[in-house]
Amino acid sequence: MSPDSFQAHIRPIVRGKARCNVEFGAKISISVTGDGFTYLDRLSYDPYNEGEDLKAQARAYRRRHGHYPEVICADQIYRTRANRAFCQRHGIRLSGPRLGRPKSDPELVAEEKRQFLDDQRQRNAVEGKIGQGKRRFGLGLIREKLAANQGSAIALAVLVMNLEKLLELLFVLFACLFQLLIGTESLRRGEERLLSSQPVAA
Repeated sequence: MSPDSFQAHIRPIVRGKARCNVEFGAKISISVTGDGFTYLDRLSYDPYNEGEDLKAQARAYRRRHGHYPEVICADQIYRTRANRAFCQRHGIRLSGPRLGRPKSDPELVAEEKRQFLDDQRQRNAVEGKIGQGKRRFGLGLIREKLAANQGSAIALAVLVMNLEKLLELLFVLFACLFQLLIGTESLRRGEERLLSSQPVAA
């Protein structure tokens, strides 16, 4: 191994996945808001428990938006007792089944199941963003050697993902404005044709 290719900060991270039991590289923690924007909350080259990030992510959301989120759709690893208590203290609904005995009312059980499935669908947005970042924005193939450069490359990839989302929203806005202008112009022309067809009294 040449000195240029040696990266002392890279550590093997055991993930226990079927296709790839061990991963190498930076481990990141991201959060995705309801409008589709992604925030890079943590980047580390050492293994860590993602469940520790929930409180910091909720506080970061409060700094950005002025209030805590109404709901956090999180994976099972985030549903610790400490995180549940934190969310309850701040009026945040944490996704997932509640602790304790299951409810005996079938309607309440069905409602909780529907809520859980809806939360899981929203949770998929986070996994989708990670996959999108790897496929389209190079997060799966970081070529920089230094830790600082790798961190910058990852942050820039997240920035470009947000810029693309912003462009999508601007395109929708311009399309709506264009449709509104077309509708207003059509209405004006219709009124002109109606007025021109009316007889003029001598």
